Amino acid sequence: MITYFQNLISNSPNQLISYADFMAAALYHPESGYYMKEKQKIGRQGDFITTSNISDVYGRLMAKWFSFVSHKNDLPAIFCEIGGGNGRFAHAFLQEWTETIKTPIQYIIIETSSYHRKLQRELLKDYPFIHQMDSVSKLNDFEGMIFSNELFDALPVHVIEKENGNLKEVMIGLNKGQLTEQKVPLANKEILLFIEENNLSLYNGQRFEIPLAMDEMLQQISSFLKRGIVVTADYGYTNEEWQDPRRAKGSLRGFHQHQMLENVLLHPGDMDITTHIHFDHLIQKGEQFQLQFITMLRQDEFLLKTGILKELEDHYDPNPFSEISRRNRAIRSLIMPGGISSFFHFVIQQKGLNPIIEQIFE
Repeated sequence: MITYFQNLISNSPNQLISYADFMAAALYHPESGYYMKEKQKIGRQGDFITTSNISDVYGRLMAKWFSFVSHKNDLPAIFCEIGGGNGRFAHAFLQEWTETIKTPIQYIIIETSSYHRKLQRELLKDYPFIHQMDSVSKLNDFEGMIFSNELFDALPVHVIEKENGNLKEVMIGLNKGQLTEQKVPLANKEILLFIEENNLSLYNGQRFEIPLAMDEMLQQISSFLKRGIVVTADYGYTNEEWQDPRRAKGSLRGFHQHQMLENVLLHPGDMDITTHIHFDHLIQKGEQFQLQFITMLRQDEFLLKTGILKELEDHYDPNPFSEISRRNRAIRSLIMPGGISSFFHFVIQQKGLNPIIEQIFE
């Protein structure tokens, strides 16, 4: 993609593009973007691991929980997953649904990548009630549950930095044909509004990501949601946590062949690029878009509330090499202190309902 970026930057004002423009192309270019390419991205042969690919218990628990929530809140059994990836979560969810719940359901997967939609069709061919879409805008007067797992962390962000008392936007230009950073005085009004709305104060040398695309996604979700619950599973920080000196350089990272790289300008189109999301802003902006905040839980707390311990009790096997024992070890890895779940949170919002905590958990 380097030739693409050389042309893009050369034809841009001041021969600079924002980090958001860079990420949008590096990740979502129709032919060369990382998520759009026909290559394995998740698992041992890919670049990163997600919770849904550690064990099928994640999707199975979500199926049971959704059944409870939809019944308690008189919601239709319509489940929408945004960013379905390779379909592993949907497969586990629908296995559980058809085996134990056995009531009619509509399952919608929204996925921008045609390659991933192909993988989903192959994996989910036994489930005729799957509906694939390539955009949230295809939803209309949706009622049910909207779920995403590591969606917002993959959206483009702008990058700013405070330098000598002044706020700068970190842009991307060219130096001898190679991608390089260049700081310019911050002039983007949307970024300035984000800083004002979140009452942010950066200290000298602090770098910070501004997720303007998060606002657009939240607004889209709300505009097409008539009545239901929105569940966001992702990793991130509160405004207070962002001020920790350990996060002075921000959270923008690349993942290439299971190695974390701080320089995300390397391997454009061949590397996953992510940031930690802004939980306070997600909640606050959601309220502005009529998405009422219900609760935020660490992933292990959420899994415990939805009955993951019962999965251990119901599936014990003394043989340490059995499939059941391997599954139980995966379950423990999801709830052990310091494990993967301690980095993830579930944000639960609603629109058109009046649920209390007792109506979303048994």
